[in-house]
Amino acid sequence: MTRPPKSSVSQPRPEGATNAVLAATGLTKVYSMGEVEVHALRGVDFQLEPQELVVLLGPSGSGKSTLLNILGGLDVPTAGTVRYLDQDLTGADESELTDYRREHVGFVFQFYNLIPSLTALENVALVTEISNDPYPPEDALALVGLTERLDHFPSQLSGGEQQRVAIARAIAKRPQILLCDEPTGALDIQTGITVLEAIERIHRETGTATVVITHNRSIADMSDRVVQIADGRVAEVRSNPHRKRPEELSL
Repeated sequence: MTRPPKSSVSQPRPEGATNAVLAATGLTKVYSMGEVEVHALRGVDFQLEPQELVVLLGPSGSGKSTLLNILGGLDVPTAGTVRYLDQDLTGADESELTDYRREHVGFVFQFYNLIPSLTALENVALVTEISNDPYPPEDALALVGLTERLDHFPSQLSGGEQQRVAIARAIAKRPQILLCDEPTGALDIQTGITVLEAIERIHRETGTATVVITHNRSIADMSDRVVQIADGRVAEVRSNPHRKRPEELSL
């Protein structure tokens, strides 16, 4: 059973709401840089359904990462609302957002952020030691195809292997949501495909609702739904009736 984050701002589900894992409405984000205001998001609506894989597609600076950070509780909107299941996260304090991130969200970034002095197994165990119902670290690494590399340090792993350790670390706590920000951005084509295969396998076998940010249009073909972001707005939403496997993509 999933356990929503404790929040004093919990509200009844609004009339007409869906069963979305995440639902964002009218998200606006404005950054003040001296006398200049930068509008990163301009009224974005977004939903993530259970067991769905969504690609956020758009060029650098379009607002993709800002949206992902707000959905993951790493940032807060200037205006608009974000709900996780029945919980309104918009008014949550930092402690409540920390609980939300720790218990329900797995993050994968372009750079792996592994601890160099720890083995692959130990890097993943850092998460499982503070989680309520985690996978054993060995099982999480097996999901990404690294059973033979448990005792290797990051310096002994290729870039793709390090990213797969980062993915294993992200999913080891059994999150309801997996958020991936340009997970193949620092990798060559073939290694990128291997990493996407790991993400696709986890999504297929665990049913984790997943969002992948990319500027690569080919990656969008592996998703259930593509949300294109441009100039801080949702420019287009389309569904993929026939998803491609990562090895079928033309990166």
